[in-house]
Amino acid sequence: MENIWLIAGGGILAGLLAGLLGIGGGTVLVPLITALGATPIQAVATSSLAIILIASSGSIQNYRMGYITLKQVLSLGFVAIITAQLGVYVASLIPDYLLLIGFGIVLLANTALASWRRNLKRQNFDPQKTEEKSSWNPILAQLLTGGSAGFLAGLFGIGGGTVLVPLQMILLAEPIKVAIQNSLGVIVITSISSTAGHAWQGNVLFLEGFLLGLGGLIGAQVSTRYLPKLPDRVVAFSFYTMMSLFAFYSFWQGWMLIPPNPPS
Repeated sequence: MENIWLIAGGGILAGLLAGLLGIGGGTVLVPLITALGATPIQAVATSSLAIILIASSGSIQNYRMGYITLKQVLSLGFVAIITAQLGVYVASLIPDYLLLIGFGIVLLANTALASWRRNLKRQNFDPQKTEEKSSWNPILAQLLTGGSAGFLAGLFGIGGGTVLVPLQMILLAEPIKVAIQNSLGVIVITSISSTAGHAWQGNVLFLEGFLLGLGGLIGAQVSTRYLPKLPDRVVAFSFYTMMSLFAFYSFWQGWMLIPPNPPS
């Protein structure tokens, strides 16, 4: 099959990022699938399918190692099932170039949110405290976090990790490693819902999605084993850097798809 090695390699890279950064891999998959000739809506839909396999692999490994909070994952994932379908519907209505530009904006916005949260933690740090508590109502915080993740998963095919990680840090007062590990579990739920909605509309490229997902299984198994050993500073720096790079790449792809002005 043409580009089979590129597809498999992209899946492995996505899996590595999924386990290390809790972002599901969609930030790699959507630009890659678009570069291989798919339309943006097909890239979003196919990315969701691949992410089911990638995130499931990483989540199972995290669960076996005791690094995932099942109750938190289910609480966040319940509302995401519904909002993912809303995201799928909105994605079918907007032009391709706006979909890609919006994808880039979401990546940059969530990088800023995560950075803001870490600054707040440093300013309010008290070595006598054993844990930090959120000032938000826990039910409202979970609804906002899970609902936002589901909507973005359906709209952009990113699993929702780009918003799950910073919002768990901001609204639920979770440390970055815990946020990443729980994020990967919620992504399984959001990506299943998103894929079902896109498959109903005929947007999913199934063969490419499965190949990317199988490659991602390898990457996710490797990265989830190494995440607990990495310093928080390294994890945070990697998260911010990757979000910024893929955001600007998405802006460039969207810019190239903007239709020319009609002659006057």
